[in-house]
Amino acid sequence: MSKAQVDRKPRRRWLRRLLWLAAFIVVFPIVQVLALRFIDPPFSSFMMIRQFQAWGSGDIDFRIAHDWRDLDQMSRNVPVALIAAEDQRFADHSGFDMKAIENARDSNERGKRIRGGSTITQQTAKNLFLWSGTGLTRWLRKALETWYTFWMELLWPKTRILEMYANFAEFGDGVYGAQAAARTWFRKDASRLSAAEAARLAAVLPNPKRYSVARPGPYVQRRSRAIQRQMRYIGGAGALREVEGRK
Repeated sequence: MSKAQVDRKPRRRWLRRLLWLAAFIVVFPIVQVLALRFIDPPFSSFMMIRQFQAWGSGDIDFRIAHDWRDLDQMSRNVPVALIAAEDQRFADHSGFDMKAIENARDSNERGKRIRGGSTITQQTAKNLFLWSGTGLTRWLRKALETWYTFWMELLWPKTRILEMYANFAEFGDGVYGAQAAARTWFRKDASRLSAAEAARLAAVLPNPKRYSVARPGPYVQRRSRAIQRQMRYIGGAGALREVEGRK
């Protein structure tokens, strides 16, 4: 066997490994998304990361607050408030709201602060499967988020996406999902949340570590009132019927 043939063997081995890794990265998210159409996950990647962060900092008593509730076990005010606050075209787009992205880009170019153009589907993909990240890891996450979003919109009904978001959105440090948030701050089940309470929960998104449900400052109070107005504007429970009509 020649030296050239010997040298080619390691290269071929690494090439095969890279191809297997690429195939895994492409296929594994599809398997995850398909499985979670039917299985209610007990935790999300964000929950797991936060728990390990607490343990890593020496806070061994830190515990995540989370309690799954099906969408029909929540007050309809909860999903309506989330749609009104985060993604009013949720029923119409296929995971990516190009109009919102263009508006965010134009406003950022003018130096105005604006919320990003991420949809509820994209936020659910990030919260459930991925991480936040900075620099290169953030761009990698964005690429994977796009891939997950595509398959979630293809394989899940809109109500399943909304159900996942309502259960895994972070409403306070270590408090994930509407049920845990309702119990933590309002001492009631998510099934009994009023429009004002649901709007206050939605008002702290997407930055629940900066804004507080328990001690709402002027911004959260103003935003809560604005969300309630938007809930009425989009038709209240009628907005959910539109979502339920999308398969």
